[in-house]
Parts: sequence; structure tokens; C-alpha cells
Amino acid sequence: MNAMPTAVVTGADRGLGLETARLLARRGYRVLITARRDAAGQAAAAALAAEGHEAHFRHLDVTAPAEVQALRDHLKATFGRIDVLVNNAGIFPDPSPGSPESSIFNADLDTIRRAMETNTLAAIHLCQVLIPLMQGNGRVVNVSSGMGQLSDMNGGCPGYRLSKVSLNAVTRIFADELQGTNVKVNSVCPGWVRTDLGGSDAPLSVAEGAKGIVWAATLPDDGPNGGFFRHGEAIAW
Repeated sequence: MNAMPTAVVTGADRGLGLETARLLARRGYRVLITARRDAAGQAAAAALAAEGHEAHFRHLDVTAPAEVQALRDHLKATFGRIDVLVNNAGIFPDPSPGSPESSIFNADLDTIRRAMETNTLAAIHLCQVLIPLMQGNGRVVNVSSGMGQLSDMNGGCPGYRLSKVSLNAVTRIFADELQGTNVKVNSVCPGWVRTDLGGSDAPLSVAEGAKGIVWAATLPDDGPNGGFFRHGEAIAW
């Protein structure tokens, strides 16, 4: 096992996840791309490898506990440890923002459950099984959203909003329990980014959105822990 640091990025076959993996690879990290779509994930890893980086693909449905455990076993056996976990995989299951169907009065509770399962509970499980592989020294980034800010909460899209509020709480809980180690856990809002989720009208490019994630993934030892950030600046919960 060589000394190259290892970063795991979920949902990294496209968009913010892939760009985050690319930027980390450029900083000298070995990157493990995970995604549900095998062909796209393999193509993403191959593209990074073609740029001269060490990149690997691993199939992962973050909501499947057995697959998360298998990922942990693979990482331990192959690399011994990891240094970065980016919980990027997520869904936006609500109807279009602003539509009557997106009102919490009309919300399907199964839609909210799906959002919580993918955007929150999966991140908890990945932290539970992968943070121990950091051996007391690593960085965790939970990719959140301004739609999860209680300070600026408004109506609509309850599935996504509630899952991201909860993800921010997950950040605070893990960060507190990891005090005394050099594992830092932070939430990052990448901003409104032109991805499949953000849409073509978003003002930020994928590269601009990924910069804040990479900033939190590569914090120095005296960097913040348990915070919420956008573009490297602290924002209100």
C-alpha cells in the first residue's frame, strides 16, 4: 500500500461528484468514484485515468447497507485507510419548486422517506463505516444545500429540505463526537450549479461549485470542524 492519500466520492459519475473527484486527483489524491450507474462510473474513472490520475470505480447504491459494508471491506483490503469522504450522492425527489404539487400540504410521505433514505441516512451509514478507516486523521464533506438552512427556510419541496436540514445535523453530531481527533466533518453548500439536479438556468458552473467541496476536503489541521460553508465562507445554519 502506497502513501498516496485516498478520497472516496459518492455519486461521482457526473456533475459535482465527478468534478470534485477530478480536482482532488489533481491535488495528488487517489480517487475512488462510486455510483449506481456502472457504465457512467467506469467512463468517469477512465477519463480521469486518461488525464494521468489514479482513479477507480466501485458500484455503490448508498441506500444498500450490504453494498456500503462491501465498499468498506474493499477499501480496507486494498488501501488500508482513506483520507477523504465526500457524501455527494443525493436526490431531489420533490415536484418542481413553485408548483402546487411541491407544497408540504400535498407532499407524499413516501417521497420524503426516499429523500431521507438517500440524502441523510445513507450519509450516516457511510460515516459510521468509513470514518474508522481514517484512523483519526481525515476529512468528511457532507454536500448540503441552502434549501436546508433553517435561517432561510421557506415553503415547498419538503423532502429535499428536510433531508438537507437533517444532513446538517448529522454533520454537527459527528463533528462533536470526533473532537480530540484530526477528523473534520463539515457541510458544504456548493451553490446553485448547472447540473442535472440544478438545471441549465443555474448561475454557477460545475467547476465553481466543486471548489468549495474540495476546499473542505483538503482543510489544514487548524481548519474548521462542524461548520456549514459556501465557497469557503461560513454561512448560517
